[in-house]
Amino acid sequence: MSRLPKVNELGFFEIRLESIGGLGANLAGKMLSEDGVVGNGLNGVGFSSYGSEKKGSPVKAHIRFCDPETNIRDTTPIERPHVVGIFHDALFKTIDCTSGIYPDSTILVNSQKTPDELKHAMKIPGGTIAIVDATGIALEEQTKANTAMLGALYRILNFLDPESMRLTIRRTFEKKYPHLVEPNIRTFDRGFNEVEFQTYLVDEKTMLKPFKRAEKLLGYKTQTIGGTIINPGNSILKDLSISRAGMLPHFHEDKCINCAACDTACPDFCFVWEEKADKRGRPQMFLQGIDYQYCKGCLKCVHACPVDALSSEREYNDGYADKNRVPHLFDLAIRN
Repeated sequence: MSRLPKVNELGFFEIRLESIGGLGANLAGKMLSEDGVVGNGLNGVGFSSYGSEKKGSPVKAHIRFCDPETNIRDTTPIERPHVVGIFHDALFKTIDCTSGIYPDSTILVNSQKTPDELKHAMKIPGGTIAIVDATGIALEEQTKANTAMLGALYRILNFLDPESMRLTIRRTFEKKYPHLVEPNIRTFDRGFNEVEFQTYLVDEKTMLKPFKRAEKLLGYKTQTIGGTIINPGNSILKDLSISRAGMLPHFHEDKCINCAACDTACPDFCFVWEEKADKRGRPQMFLQGIDYQYCKGCLKCVHACPVDALSSEREYNDGYADKNRVPHLFDLAIRN
């Protein structure tokens, strides 16, 4: 039987996974809790919380482990995790992923950024930051980032046996998807071996980071007088960057014939057009670029382009989307 390195006042070692729909955090949480109980002899529970089951919506997976003699009478969402797994570093834009962590908690991030950059982005005083390029591994192995994240988690959770998770992966996929067994085991092993750690010491007087539950921007207390919706149907402020799984369309202006096949295929109106005069002086719409704020990386435009003016490129963490974004030319109404 495995022995837990630390527990809270109720006897639990707690793990919280922060993700978005489509990256497999729900399945990763189920496999992790199952293997901790079946494969390692612990008592445990795992569950997920999410809204609509669609790509891009926030997902949290909660896993609790305890000794076999400890009864589990707490199935509330985890507010004080010992380990946090963040499946996409763009989540920092909209979610406080590290809410409620201990000063010595370990935070695993799917990212290519440096530990210092992540520490600044997460606004944490210290602890251990673990980094793994789970998206890159998944793209190379033709799997999903969740298996690479599981591999990195097993490096952190050294009280769990990695071999038992390999058996769990095989048991999960071999009946319906036997061709995915070996790629997922390779992905798990790469996540386990390629994760890197950086520890930031904190003073003993450092206060615990308080847990904050996300609140809706508009509710019965925050709505304007009379329940007036002053900005109906507005999607200008939406940001789909957290929905991307590592790939983006890249625009090659020199090849473009302005046929608009890409714009027809795009479900989120990402392409920016401007009316100009053609060679004969006639007005024509010319493609200026892509507004990556609204791009979720589906790559339908790449397949639709007849002249290869769009290609799929890896979204690296050097700000590719921000540097190459062409903002939409919206005419906004101004309230006096």
